Amino acid sequence: MSVVSEVAGYWGAGALRTLNAFRTGFGALENDPPVVTPYTVIYEGGKVSLRYYAARGPIRHKTPLLLVSALIKRPFILDLQKGRSVIESLTNQGFDLYFIDWIPPDSSDTWRGFDAYVNGDVANAVRAVQIHSGVELINLLGYCFGALLSLMYTALHQRNIKNLITLTVPFDMSNRDLPITNFADAMSPAIADTITSIYGNCPAWMMNSFFTAMNPTHHLIDKYVGRYKNQSRDNYAETFELFEKWMQSDVPLAGQIFRELTSELSRENKLYRNLMKVGEEVVNLRNITAPLLNMIADFDDVVHPNASKALPEFVGSEDKRNLHFPTGHMGAAVSSSSLKKLWPEIGKWLIDRE
Repeated sequence: MSVVSEVAGYWGAGALRTLNAFRTGFGALENDPPVVTPYTVIYEGGKVSLRYYAARGPIRHKTPLLLVSALIKRPFILDLQKGRSVIESLTNQGFDLYFIDWIPPDSSDTWRGFDAYVNGDVANAVRAVQIHSGVELINLLGYCFGALLSLMYTALHQRNIKNLITLTVPFDMSNRDLPITNFADAMSPAIADTITSIYGNCPAWMMNSFFTAMNPTHHLIDKYVGRYKNQSRDNYAETFELFEKWMQSDVPLAGQIFRELTSELSRENKLYRNLMKVGEEVVNLRNITAPLLNMIADFDDVVHPNASKALPEFVGSEDKRNLHFPTGHMGAAVSSSSLKKLWPEIGKWLIDRE
């Protein structure tokens, strides 16, 4: 079979996956792959299903770790395969890990904004961790949109957080070096209002189209060429299929938080300018005094490194720094180099502060 035929075959399979996602719903929970690392659900409420993964190995650290994933896709990329799992790495390092599995919003959730997710869902998850672990101060780690929620929560509820880790956090939205900013500039409040007035929430298929349009060459051609070039590598085909499944796992974004994200954060940059209100309070990052590790992916094509790197300057913590790693946005979670080097370094940073 020729190179062109094989690449075309991979492309055709990808097109069928996309069509099937439109037919069945992009982020349908029943489409998740089988569980890799066993867990127990210890709390459900609001839009949170809180998982507990027990620590493994000879050492068990006292302070539990709560991981907050992004709202816009299913979270199984963080537990993709045995040997390629952030959750496996952290539990093997001796951390009792709690994980927010976000329940996708439905038509009754259009009112949900940052206040509902930060002061409601994340706050309730933190309290559930405190009760379950018997520990008052917990470690908090957020990835991408989850890092944004974690940052806001810590600024408003510092008394509950021992250490804060933010991965690829979209903080300074004035940066205009990535294609996603073109959408932010084009998404006027009137357009956002029109979308939510028609659909209630921003639909999953629309969220997927935003990300596909950011790098159409990669999504339509390059990744299938890469699939062909790596076809002889052990387990590459299985990993590729799982990753593609995750790329089609978009979920709706609640109407109110979609409007706040596109207007107050993306266009007006209110968090960076210390003007962002969540509920009745301004999110003053100077209120954060917990040690901060701000991880930046140097080749990130979703959250530009320059959108993250200023964060330590804005918090009140004495112990704070940026951690740069040569990976892309998703590579922070699934690349073999990240799992061998980045996540052990993050674990060591936490252990040094036990």
